[in-house]
Amino acid sequence: MTNSWNGVQRERRRATPASLWCLVLSVLVLATSCSRTPPEEALRETVAAMQAHIASRDASALYGLIDEEFSGPEGMDRRGARQLATGMMLRYRSVGVTTGPLEITLQGDDRATVRTRVLLTGGSGAVLPDSARAYRVESAWRRRGDDWRLLSLRWEPTGL
Repeated sequence: MTNSWNGVQRERRRATPASLWCLVLSVLVLATSCSRTPPEEALRETVAAMQAHIASRDASALYGLIDEEFSGPEGMDRRGARQLATGMMLRYRSVGVTTGPLEITLQGDDRATVRTRVLLTGGSGAVLPDSARAYRVESAWRRRGDDWRLLSLRWEPTGL
């Protein structure tokens, strides 16, 4: 038993430098190949973050998710989108956004369209909202580096 253990230790010493380099290279390759979140998953995370920013009334964080080239209805630009969000947050103490299932269509790795239904609620902080409206929403997104940015937004009211 002792002789075979010594043989294993000697064998391990001889293989250590080459094995170590193989292990290091394998870890580096795996780390770099797994580090980027798949586009659809990353976009879903961004949409969820946008919802959270609206609910927490964080207009600055919300503004950070809007692309510089943003366009909305009736010529709305990025600044106009921020003003609309800020106005809604000033008007209502609590703002809620509930989305239906997201229908995501990817165009390559850096462009996407998201369609969903949204229920917007706003209130003074009471148990029930003062206002609730349902919309069909279509948005276009652009991936810049690892981050998705809202490129355009269109909505139309629907019945509750």
